[in-house]
Amino acid sequence: MFRKREDADLTSTESSTQPERITSVLGDGTKFQGKLTGEGGVRIEGTFEGEIQLEGLLVVGTTGRVTCEDLRAKSVIVAGTVRGDLTAHKVEIRASGRVWGNVTTEAFATEEGAFLRGQIQMEEEIDLDLPKPVPETPPEEAKPLAEEPEESEDQTDTD
Repeated sequence: MFRKREDADLTSTESSTQPERITSVLGDGTKFQGKLTGEGGVRIEGTFEGEIQLEGLLVVGTTGRVTCEDLRAKSVIVAGTVRGDLTAHKVEIRASGRVWGNVTTEAFATEEGAFLRGQIQMEEEIDLDLPKPVPETPPEEAKPLAEEPEESEDQTDTD
């Protein structure tokens, strides 16, 4: 009835179908409040409160604590704590993971011992509705802001 996948590596943080890798880390003992957007992979081992919209992988490590009303990312792996709704193409909750919120995803995986208080909504396709990244302009190509008009020397002060 069930077949064991011989190529499965259950100890890996990333699945073989995900070419994303971690490019930024919020370390254990670090607290951050604000907005997190971008294209790279992010690992959170500290405390994060705010908004997350990633066109990449988000890993909430075992010591990570995330409070985010509407977390959106391409892939999410939770081994720590997440409070808020998750929307992602792929969501995985590890045995140590705890999620308080609803999950909307195309693919969902969980390990024995994982905790989810919320609903899971499976969709065939998800539009993450992420903001379009602004391409970086090299300094030599950057256009200066509108120049301020120079004051003529014949103006007198009216003090």
